[in-house]
Order: sequence, then C-alpha cells, then structure tokens
Amino acid sequence: VSDASGCSMIALLHTGAAKFPQNLLSRSRQAVPPLFPAGVLEGFSSIISRKLASHGFGASMAAMSSFPPQRYHYFLVLDFEATCDKPQIHPQEIIEFPILKLNGRTMEIESTFHMYVQPVVHPQLTPFCTELTGIIQGMVDGQPSLQQVLERVDEWMAKEGLLDPSVKSIFVTCGDWDLKVMLPGQCQYLGLPVADYFKQWINLKKAYSFAMGSWPKNGLLDMNKGLNLQHIGRPHSGIDDCKNIANIMKTLAHRGFIFKQTSKPF
Repeated sequence: VSDASGCSMIALLHTGAAKFPQNLLSRSRQAVPPLFPAGVLEGFSSIISRKLASHGFGASMAAMSSFPPQRYHYFLVLDFEATCDKPQIHPQEIIEFPILKLNGRTMEIESTFHMYVQPVVHPQLTPFCTELTGIIQGMVDGQPSLQQVLERVDEWMAKEGLLDPSVKSIFVTCGDWDLKVMLPGQCQYLGLPVADYFKQWINLKKAYSFAMGSWPKNGLLDMNKGLNLQHIGRPHSGIDDCKNIANIMKTLAHRGFIFKQTSKPF
C-alpha cells in the first residue's frame, strides 16, 4: 500500500495491512504525505548507478559475481609494433605504442593510450614493415620520439591513478618480447631509463597454456581458435592485437582463471 513514489509512511504498515480497517487505511493515504516526491527515488537510483559505473562497477554487476576476483585492480594490455625487414634490421624501433587499461573486476576496457612513434635510426619504413603491420610512412612521420611517448605514458598512468601505490596493476603482453627485449633494448640504445612498471608483466601465452593445457604456437590466432573467439581487426596491428588480448583475458577470467605474473624480477 504505497503511493506513486513507492515510499510513503503507510508502506511501513504493509505487513499488517490485512488487519488494518480499510476506511482508516484510505484516510491514512490522504493524511500522510509521501517521504519523497514522485520520481526522486528513480533519480537517486540513477545517480547511484552512475557513481558505481564511474568506479568500474556499473558495467556488469552480474558479470562481477560470475567469476572469481583477480589479484590485480587493473591489467595494462600492451603490444608494440616495430621497424622490421627481411633480413631483420638493427636496431629495431617501436613505431606503435598502444595500451588498454582493463578493469580487474569487470574485465572491461576502461581507458586507452595509443600513439605512433617516429623512428630515428631507420626513419624510412620498409615495404615489408608496412605490409606486416599496416603502418604507412605518413602515420609515423612527424610523430613524437620514443622518449616523448614514454613521458606521455607516464602522464597517462598518473591521470588514470595507476601510479598510486595502493593500486595493483600489471602489464600483459602476448609473449615476452615487448618488455623483455624490445623496450629495454631500444631504451639502452638511446640512453633512456626504463620505468619500474615496465619490469613485471604477464605473458598471455603462458597464462593461456596454464589455463588450457596447450601452448599457443601461433599466438593470438591459436588462442582465439582454442576459445572459439572471432579475431578482432588486423593481425599485427598493435591496437587490434591489444583488443584480442583483452578479449582472451576476459574469456579466461569468466572460466575462473586467475592471472599471475609470469616474468622474473629484473
């Protein structure tokens, strides 16, 4: 027994309404004003939902309860593309630098960092490199240097709250090459420091093999096939590879897999 707002004092008498004289009940409805005007509760509920969503809860409360909690608040999915040729050129230089911030509770993408990088040692991309990665010369010409991009990564990490010591995050790559070989190798060549947050990561190939019992020899293609997932975008596009990694992680998490660091401390 409540008015249009769904919340009047008479609602408190709901459990004993059958014993309550109907004539008094009718008068009570008229005499006791609702605690909130119609629509207020709906608005309040909407505000709460938006607040929860802003903290990563709103996307899928049901999904959150459908798989066990992860050890990390955020996963930072990363996949470099670099200068290349046959035979391989040296040194290789990063030309695409994408990161997806994946919420560890919902396994949904919350934020994206994506920049192209101007190579300096071999500024002209080879036809092989363009064919493999889809990156053409105009996409890297005039772009920031690796040093400038790394500074922007640090600014993005700070803006996203990822540098807060109370926030647990870890990078995720498809293989160990990105953070064990490519980034430290190029930074050493250029005399640049490597931030500590790049020194621990999860190799998705190892995680997949732990979860599924088989090694994905062909990387993302095998993992998508093993999980019956559609491949997203173009192979060897850094940002598309990141989306595939995120999709594979979400699927494994829904199956109950808990991701753990696979890299050894530097």
